[in-house]
Order: sequence, then C-alpha cells, then structure tokens
Amino acid sequence: MKKYLLTVCFLALTASYASSAERPNILFIFTDDHALKSLSAYGGPLAKIAPTPHLDRIAKEGILFEHCLVSNSICAPSRAVVLTGKYSHLNGQLTNKGSFDGAQQTAPKLLRKAGYQTAIVGKWHLKSTPTGFDHFEVLKGQGQYYNPMLITNGRNVNHTGYTTDIITDQALKWLKQREKKKPFFLMTQHKAPHGRWEPALRHLRTFEDIKVPEPSTLFDYYSGRSAASANHKMGIAEDMGPNRLMFRYSSKFTPEQFKIFDGHFRSRNEAYKKLNLQGRDRTRWNYQRYIKNYLRCVKAVDENVGRMLKFLDESGLAKNTVVIYSSDQGFWLGEHGWFDKRWMYEESLHTPLLIRWPGVIKPGSINDALVSNLDFAQTFLDIARTESPNDMQGRSLKPLLNGKTPSDWRKTHYYHYYEAGGHGVPIHYGVTDGRFKLIRFSDENLNTWEFFDLKTDPMEMKSRYSDSKYNQRVAGLKKELTRLRRQYKVIE
Repeated sequence: MKKYLLTVCFLALTASYASSAERPNILFIFTDDHALKSLSAYGGPLAKIAPTPHLDRIAKEGILFEHCLVSNSICAPSRAVVLTGKYSHLNGQLTNKGSFDGAQQTAPKLLRKAGYQTAIVGKWHLKSTPTGFDHFEVLKGQGQYYNPMLITNGRNVNHTGYTTDIITDQALKWLKQREKKKPFFLMTQHKAPHGRWEPALRHLRTFEDIKVPEPSTLFDYYSGRSAASANHKMGIAEDMGPNRLMFRYSSKFTPEQFKIFDGHFRSRNEAYKKLNLQGRDRTRWNYQRYIKNYLRCVKAVDENVGRMLKFLDESGLAKNTVVIYSSDQGFWLGEHGWFDKRWMYEESLHTPLLIRWPGVIKPGSINDALVSNLDFAQTFLDIARTESPNDMQGRSLKPLLNGKTPSDWRKTHYYHYYEAGGHGVPIHYGVTDGRFKLIRFSDENLNTWEFFDLKTDPMEMKSRYSDSKYNQRVAGLKKELTRLRRQYKVIE
C-alpha cells in the first residue's frame, strides 16, 4: 500500500511538472495614467501625430478591448484590485494613503503556488513590501524619471539612466536569468506616463514643431453639471504649477543629463515668461507644453514595449507567452480643461487593454463588452489553468479571448472613488451600462446625483438627472446600483 501511494504521488508530481511546462507564460505590462487617446490603436486625433506602433502591434496580433473600466480611478487602489480581484473596500486599499496588506490572497501568490515563477519590476506604489514574488525590483513610492533607486529583493540599488528604459532593462535581465523549467508571470510596471512628465533626452525635441489639436472641451465652464466638477483643482490653466510645466524639475540629474535637459527647457521657459500670456492664450500654451511632454513619455513606453516584444520573438518565447498591456486608469489630456483622473467620467473611467495570445486569440479582434481591472486576477489564473478562489469578484476574460462573450456577461459596471479632496474630487460612486451613467456624490455638502446619456452627450457636458424624459432610466439605474452594491458587499 505504501509503495502504491508513493508511486501515485510521484506520478502526480510528474504530471504537475509536465502540465506546468505546457502552460503559457504571462507578461503583464502596466503603465500609470495612460489615456486611451494617446494609444493610436484606439484612434482619435492624436493617432497620426503620436503613433504607438509597438503597442498597436499587440492589438493587431491579438485583441483590443473597447470598454475596459476601472473600479477606482487612482493609482494604489487600482493596483490592489489587479492583485486581489476584489473591490477596494474588501482589499483594504481605498486610497493612496496607507499600506497594502501583503498578507492577503493575491494572484501572484496563487500563481507561485501553482508552479509559476513570479516577478515584478517597476512601479509598486503600495508602500508595503511586495509578497508573492520570487523576485522584485520596485521604485520607492512614485519614483522619478531619471536615475531611479530600485528596491531589489529588500536591498536598495541605484541606477543611472531613464527610468522607463531601466525598468525594461531589469525586466529583460530577469527573463534571461530566470528558472527556465517553470512558466513565468512577470509584471513590468512603468512609472510613465504619470506626472511630472519628464521626457527622455532623446525625445526632448519630439513634437516640437507640431501644434497638437486642442480638445473641443478645453474651455469648459461646468455649467451643465452639479457643483462637484466646478470645484475641481486639476485645471491646466490654474493648477498645473511649475513642476508639471517643466519650469522646475523633479528628477535628480547627473551633470551631463542636466546640461542637456535644462539646456532644452531653460531658453524656452525664458521666452514664455517674456510673452506674459493671460487668459485663453495661457491655457493654450500650458496645454501644448503639457500634452507634448506627456506624449514624449508615452513614446518611451512604446519603444520599450517594442524591446520586450523583440526579446520574446528572438528568444522563441513569443509563441507561448500571453502579453497583456493595460494601465491603472485613464487620464485627462485637456478634456474639460483638466489633467489627472479620479472621476467616474469617461476619460478617467476607461483604461487601455490589449492582449496577445498566439494560437488562441484571432489577430485583430475587437471586443466591446464591459470588462474591468477587477477581472485581471481571475484572467491570470485562468490562463495558467489555475482555479480562482470563490471570493474574487471579477470574472475571467478567457472566454472573450476565444471570441465568445458569454450571454450572462455583465451588463453594468460599478465604480467607487474614496479619496476625498485630491485635486478637489469628492467621494462618489455610480453605475454605467455603457450608454447611460448614474453618479452619486454622497458628500454632505454636495448630496447630489448626475446622470448622462453618452449617446447624445459623449463628452458628458450636461447632466440629465432632472430631465423627466429620463425618469425611468434613472430609476432603473438606481435599482441596479443598489443591487451591485449588495453583490459586491459594499452594503449588506
């Protein structure tokens, strides 16, 4: 009997290793504040001006999701949702404040337990020490664009160069040195294009002679909505400040870097001061300075995605590696006169999602279902043929990758923002079905609702909450909002 049991255990172990060898690798590339409109695969007025060919390649060879919505549009909470597959109120990371509870269940831990070699390189932004990884190299806090310090398996290691490049360098280094017998799960997470937007030296003059088209809502006076949006503190004209506009720099440069960087901006800054611009002219100047630096940071991301894809091709790993590209949330590129995120409005709510899986995903696929960063953890596990725990709240995207959206797929999405005061954005929550959106501002000083018809008003310029024409729609979404809050255990 004992001999029999030993034989069974051996065979099971052997089968486990064989299965592991067959399972696909997962490369998750994650950026910070990447607006859909700055990724050319999504089209729009910036696509020809600032193309992203390497990111577009993932879409061309895989699938593009048109409606990937975040559950809480702010950095740390979004990352916690990706790791846990749970809404912020359950994983404990409601805001950027506080430290992520690394003792809780996460997708990397489950993948590691299932035989995957796990690693994270780049931006962590969760204050606690990463858990569930065989290897980690992470920025302290936000990090900086030049000469970053990476906390490497508990040890501080200084690097010289541009952070987007260095994160890719270190990710490739790990890929080359990893344990080859195991499938891998690698999270390559960039600081870019988060503010403050300091471009790579090689991109300082990129877009210099181009006038980037202004968004139609650059001059928005917020008259069609509640007082919530009018109280913002994220205006391109009034709130950007000298650091965001490159009148001052955030990074610590080497003397050689500073000579080139400052040599570029100083003369242009002095010329601007002499103009003494006011009103709309100042807004327009600020917008051009901001959007060009933002797009320059995106360009470096795209180049480094290309480096990762090239390595997969040349190493023979591409055929059995799922490449997933996304960002922690969307971002405003001047729409409504804003920069930043946080709101449940469209530009902030939507985040890019591109996935390539050779032999599984039909190249050039486009999916319009409502998906979410809440789904990422279960998708990782499903790709790895590892069972998801019952307490995760998302749903695997794997059926959608196969070209089949289940008939019972979600028809509505729940959103909840908790960090009161940041850039003047109040706590709010809401529901959308893709066309209609209902938002509740629960702050006692506001105590108000907004409702939008995205078909007739895609830029969300006028709330229709008090329009009797929509009474039935509003009532229906209120009912759905209550149902979702119970489903996700926001309320009992």
